[in-house]
Amino acid sequence: MAPVLFYFFAIMTLVFAVAVVANRNPVASALSLVVSFLGLAALFVGLDAYFIAVIQVLVYAGAVMVLFLFIIMLLDLRAEERRRVNIFAFVGGGLVAVAFVAQIWMVLQRFEAGKTAFLPLPAERIDDVRNVGRILFSTHNLPFQVIGVLILVATIGVVVLSKRELK
Repeated sequence: MAPVLFYFFAIMTLVFAVAVVANRNPVASALSLVVSFLGLAALFVGLDAYFIAVIQVLVYAGAVMVLFLFIIMLLDLRAEERRRVNIFAFVGGGLVAVAFVAQIWMVLQRFEAGKTAFLPLPAERIDDVRNVGRILFSTHNLPFQVIGVLILVATIGVVVLSKRELK
C-alpha cells in the first residue's frame, strides 16, 4: 500500500473514531463507527489480509452495526443534552492525553526493530478461508452454535425489554 493511502485511511479511521465519542446523537455515532470500521478494513487490505478485511466489513460494519442501529432506533434514544464543560476535567484529560502521546513517541523512537522492513511473504499462498471454515465447523462447532443462540436470545431480550406496556 502506498504511504499516502495508508495515512489517508489511518487518519480517516482515527477521525471517525473520535466522532463516535464526540457525537451526541447515537445514530450519528453508530454511523461514524461504520466509517471507522471501513477505514480499518482498508488498512487490512493494505496488509494483504483480504479475508480479515472482508470479515471486518461483513461482520462488524454490516451485521453488528445493523443490530446496534436497530436497537438504538427500537429504544428511541434521544440526543444527549448539552451541559457545561468542566474546565478542570478538560485540561486534566488533555494533559493525560499529551503525556500518553509523548510516552508512545519516546518508546517508538527507541524501538530499533520497528525501523526495519518486514521480510517478504513466502510465495506459497495458504487458503485462509478454507482453513478457518474447516476449524470453525469441525473443532469449534459447539461454541459457534452457542454464540448464535446467545445472539438470538440477546435480540429477543432487547425486543421484550423495549416493548411498551399499554395502559
